[in-house]
Amino acid sequence: MDDSPTQQAQQGLSYTDNLIGTLLAIFGSVIVSISLSVQKYSHVKLAGTKGQRTFNQTKTWWSGFVFICVGEGANFVSYAFAPIAVVAPLNAVSVLTSSILGFLFLREKYKAKDFAKNHGLAFLGYVVIIGGTYLFVSFGPNSHEKLQAENIVKHIVGWPVLLYLLLEIIAFCLLLYFYKQHSANYLVIILLLVALLGSVTVITVKAVSGMLLFTLEGSMQLNYPIFSVMFVCMVASVIFQARFLSQACNLHDPSLAACVNYIFSTVSAVVAGAIFYLEFQNEDVLHICMFLLGSALCFLGVFLVTKHRKNAKIFEPYVTMDMAKGVPTIHDNGLVVQPDFNGSFSYGALVNNDGVAPATLPVNLEHPAVTVRGTNAPPGQPNLKTE
Repeated sequence: MDDSPTQQAQQGLSYTDNLIGTLLAIFGSVIVSISLSVQKYSHVKLAGTKGQRTFNQTKTWWSGFVFICVGEGANFVSYAFAPIAVVAPLNAVSVLTSSILGFLFLREKYKAKDFAKNHGLAFLGYVVIIGGTYLFVSFGPNSHEKLQAENIVKHIVGWPVLLYLLLEIIAFCLLLYFYKQHSANYLVIILLLVALLGSVTVITVKAVSGMLLFTLEGSMQLNYPIFSVMFVCMVASVIFQARFLSQACNLHDPSLAACVNYIFSTVSAVVAGAIFYLEFQNEDVLHICMFLLGSALCFLGVFLVTKHRKNAKIFEPYVTMDMAKGVPTIHDNGLVVQPDFNGSFSYGALVNNDGVAPATLPVNLEHPAVTVRGTNAPPGQPNLKTE
């Protein structure tokens, strides 16, 4: 039996809304990644100057801040159009963009063999992320629900949602107890706390953005108590989520934290959307399996990209040989940045900028002894004479 014209019109509207939400989420992720790179560039540039200006006094930093607001605004609006299950995994685009920007800013020159060795996994991760994104966007849920205040209240009072919220509160309290009372600063525990808060965040963000969109269309939703409740929960969950995530990055490897956080947060968000908004209610098994495959590919791609990032190495002194004078100098402080070749050889794992003043050598090392082979040495034993 064919679908009625009304159902076909609703499906067409759903596809259009999903497309708008997906494009907004991709745009927001790319803009946020660019803005963070711009702000990082501002910090690095300011650190290389002798002025007393702070970062918030530079135009570059403020331009990055404006871009962050634009990107996060696009991500916020995307939840009003597309399902959570489609928007949440698109955070992989942010990881992909950040990695590409970091690679471009390094401007390192490699031979083909060295390039494949150092960046092969990262580029494989790029391909996997792009393929996984295509799959979960194409086969993701196509639900379309006008999020009026009455609909949101109906979702909340349903027994599956109440049971889900109860289990989530119990799990959060247990994890927080071990984290605070037993100093369980394990990465998994901290990021599970972030993921549980993230599920609340995506639920409330979708509700608030949906009601705001409905209000702009002419139906006032802001005077309902549920809007205030959702807005307060959204702000609180975002603040505490950022706090726990910052602690995870300070206590553990940021690259590993980013990978695990993406996996945990995506799974938590998809489950929250499936239970609260019933996003997979009308989906068949094939679409669900392809969606899960695409999400798994994104998980693998993010793992490969973040695995490529190396931890910052502790600074070690290094030696440079002046080509003009032939005098070795030791540098004992500075930045972990490899200087360009400008007439000096460098020895050591890490070297700093050439502008850093070298440390003076001890007196007994400033004129190293030179040994020559003597002429009266016994057979089989060299005679070394010091000049």
